Amino acid sequence: MNPLKKKARTKSVTPVPDKPNWMKVNLKFPTPNDAVSLVRENVSKGSIHTVCESASCPNLNHCWSRKTATYMIGGDICTRRCKYCDVAFGKPLKLDENEPVDVAESALSLGLRHVVVTSVNRDDLGDGGAEHFARTVEEIRLRLPNCRIEILVPDFKAKRESLDRIYQSRPDIFNHNIETVERLFADITPAKNYNRSMEVLKDAHEHGFRTKSGIILGLGEEEHEVYEALNDLRKNGVSMITIGQYLQPTETHFPIQRYLSPQEFNKYGKYAREIGFLSVASGPLIRSSYHADEQIEQLAD
Repeated sequence: MNPLKKKARTKSVTPVPDKPNWMKVNLKFPTPNDAVSLVRENVSKGSIHTVCESASCPNLNHCWSRKTATYMIGGDICTRRCKYCDVAFGKPLKLDENEPVDVAESALSLGLRHVVVTSVNRDDLGDGGAEHFARTVEEIRLRLPNCRIEILVPDFKAKRESLDRIYQSRPDIFNHNIETVERLFADITPAKNYNRSMEVLKDAHEHGFRTKSGIILGLGEEEHEVYEALNDLRKNGVSMITIGQYLQPTETHFPIQRYLSPQEFNKYGKYAREIGFLSVASGPLIRSSYHADEQIEQLAD
């Protein structure tokens, strides 16, 4: 293990509670030639990171069986220590200059029609990794001109030059997750800032991009705070939203407060549509990139 790479930890140890029935996923073990194995072989061959693996996503088998994956660029070590996240934190390694081409070649070989690209936070870099991100989008576009490209970006500390470089690459969807309600930011994700995230989303919207965000629930938020966050996102031009359940990765991550019922997710999804979100995915197993291709197709209905 890289000595500079550590997993996010809280000070206390809290057992991970058993999942209710609606949170349990029936795993299908891959066979040598099925889609899951093909995607795994593809990303492994190019030493490509996916958020599916690095963040321990519960939907990995489901998404990979559809030959979709969310590429995670900039390495797999994050400079921010968010208490809910299972991506490792620490001092990142030097950027792999070949990574944008490797990701693009992977997307080409898989014949993807909708590509999602995200990254770890790279606060160690002057531009937060914006140039590397933009190059990846451009390399994909060069090889797959008709492919939709969705980017799930960090806030880049709202630096003008970083955001402008991202815009220059012309992604189809600009996604930046707030993850939780304003009150919990300082404790759960202290290196992020709620208002700064809203500023970034508003800026992308004002530059003509389709914007998207996501919230995970079960961290201790109150119902009225969820509604407030949804309203804030709409006021800042966000038209696509994902709402999912927080899953405590390990006993030393932020303790889950409760599992929300499917009915509660339906309620929040209904409210999101009522206030003007054009594309809504709300449910216990929803993640930001889950069926991202289908979510954008909702906009054409």
